[in-house]
Amino acid sequence: MTDFLIFVSGQWLLVSLLLALVYVFLLLEHFKAGKPLSVHEVTRLLNDGEALVVDLREAKEYQAGHISGAIHVPFRQLAERASELDRERTVILVDKLGQQAASAGRQLRRTGLRVNRLRGGMAEWQAQSMPVVS
Repeated sequence: MTDFLIFVSGQWLLVSLLLALVYVFLLLEHFKAGKPLSVHEVTRLLNDGEALVVDLREAKEYQAGHISGAIHVPFRQLAERASELDRERTVILVDKLGQQAASAGRQLRRTGLRVNRLRGGMAEWQAQSMPVVS
């Protein structure tokens, strides 16, 4: 441990550069998946007709309650069904907790779609007492 501290203190510039590069890499990867939006930002986009919600959850979860107007495309079928999505509107990805949406966002952005994600997924949507339909 002391050797490590001696190395870091002697090579502080290199260590700082490494940490900065790691931070930039993580930041870029985060935004490659689409900007995470709050419940209120998603609501505004939906009310203005600027967005299309794609629900990535399994059929049983989707049927239990989803955002009004959402299209159900399970995560495992996303690659085959990406061509069905409207390219004129921003796609907002929704999953259970907001974790699968990042991977799906990277996948859809490669096809040229404008993609955002609902921060916190349906758990956050329901926690904010937003309406769902069955």
